[in-house]
Amino acid sequence: READVVLFGEYHDDPIMHWLQAELVREMLDAGVRPVLGAEMMEADDQLVVDEFLDGWVSDDKLKAAANLWPNHFTDYHPLLELARDHELRFIATNVPRRYASFVYQNGLEALEGLSDDAKQFLPSLPVPYDPTLPGYDAMLAMAGGHGGETLPMAQAIKDATMAHFILTHRKRGTPFVHFNGAYHSQDREGIGWYLHHDQPKLKVLTLHGHMSEDVSTPSPEEVGRGDFLLQTHARMTRTH
Repeated sequence: READVVLFGEYHDDPIMHWLQAELVREMLDAGVRPVLGAEMMEADDQLVVDEFLDGWVSDDKLKAAANLWPNHFTDYHPLLELARDHELRFIATNVPRRYASFVYQNGLEALEGLSDDAKQFLPSLPVPYDPTLPGYDAMLAMAGGHGGETLPMAQAIKDATMAHFILTHRKRGTPFVHFNGAYHSQDREGIGWYLHHDQPKLKVLTLHGHMSEDVSTPSPEEVGRGDFLLQTHARMTRTH
């Protein structure tokens, strides 16, 4: 309740985490807290149709036809949208449109400067700060094997930077912005968190770090400390997709 931003780092196909996300919002509402919600799973250029859904005159079918929804949207993320609609909360589509992440992967971050002004409204301020030595990005470089893979972590960075940008743009002073994203985007206080603190160093950011384990009774040592809270669910749980 006291955080400026809550980053809920999930496994995308874990139904327990999705259920807990909705429960978190419900309990905040019960406590008189009206958070702003946002999610990686919706892209910034879909904000208009998201708002139209929240206003109650766009149906599920029309939302599906108009927006770039994930395959598991209606099982996992639509309940959050419905909560926002039913309680008149803002829900922000924070992620960069996927075509621009692909563009960065092909051409690098600096190429974004050549996009039109219309395109740049869905991006953070340019040039985008980027630190390839951050462990998460450095690990992606290592995975790419050094064969022209230097743009792979850049494509991750434009997602992180864009999500942070729209969180900061739409957050309301005095109430938390609760953001739902893959755990990789917020673990170790990197990714989205790094960009939030880069722009606003005094921001109070709380991170829930999701992890799946064969032994939920014992915290996985390598996962402890990757967020303010470790949320550990069983690896054999049925997946949503």
